[in-house]
Amino acid sequence: MINLSEVYPVRKANADAVTVTKNELNFRPVSIWKKLWLQRQLMLMSVPMLLYIFLFNYFPLWGWITAFMNYNPAKPLFDNPWVGMGNFVWLFSKPEFIRAIRNTFAMAAINLVFGFVFPILLALFLNEIRSLHFKRTVQTVTYLPHFLSWVIVVGIAQTIFASDGAVNQLLISLGLRKDPVFFLGEGKYFWWLVGVINLWKECGWNTIIYLAAMSAIDPALYEASEMDGAGRFKKMFHITLPGIKSTFIVLLVMNIGYLMEAGFEIQYLMGQNVVMDWSQTIDIFALKYGITKGQYSRAIAAGIFKSLVSIALMLSANYTAKHLGEDTLL
Repeated sequence: MINLSEVYPVRKANADAVTVTKNELNFRPVSIWKKLWLQRQLMLMSVPMLLYIFLFNYFPLWGWITAFMNYNPAKPLFDNPWVGMGNFVWLFSKPEFIRAIRNTFAMAAINLVFGFVFPILLALFLNEIRSLHFKRTVQTVTYLPHFLSWVIVVGIAQTIFASDGAVNQLLISLGLRKDPVFFLGEGKYFWWLVGVINLWKECGWNTIIYLAAMSAIDPALYEASEMDGAGRFKKMFHITLPGIKSTFIVLLVMNIGYLMEAGFEIQYLMGQNVVMDWSQTIDIFALKYGITKGQYSRAIAAGIFKSLVSIALMLSANYTAKHLGEDTLL
């Protein structure tokens, strides 16, 4: 039988020993200023980047105040009349802006799906290629379009998808069409053209991230699965894909935050008047009213709406990932 009277002194003695040990070590929490001083070299290295972010990302935010004015650049800033939320009310009463929101979300969603599904598939297949020379050749060919300017890419696309271009000639020669398809002049094709062109330009570049994540997977997992009789496809689904899941989630949260960035160059360069109702995004709308028509306050209001929606989307995606127990940004 345990004697309780003998247990208490031992516990008390242990507590005293711990107290003495802490006092002997003179344990004190390190202040934030002490940490900054100890890491002063790293802090100095980060100063240029912090200045860059502040000057080009945060300092211009003071201009948001003009969205609540009837702003005229010829007048001093605070001499312009205040209109409150009038510019935002005007935006949502204009069908052109509603179409711009629709186009932005539609093309961004297509780019998001294409930009995740196809790079992962390409990375999976490249990871299974045994010939190192062929693998490097495919990688080089697929990520080289990333370095081309959008002017060159749009020029190539307009040549390929023209009425007498390679795509129409192929469709006619295969007997799938009797007449050429007017890809560049019909709005119903525009969103998908943007998705395909973005995919061709960025697919190989995005694949690099997933290949790097796959290289960190323990090879012993593949060896163990082979001993259990798993083939290549089972190893893909049960080892490779779970191994890059955290990378996929983080990139997905980041890209959802950029969902409103459906693009500007490709829509501006390919958006002819006949497809304007399908090509105009919020960025082009802001450019049109801010620069062309001189309605700066309404253009800035459109930009504020876009930024707030992007922040809300990123926080929602981050919260969802955190609720599911996945890696997050915040």
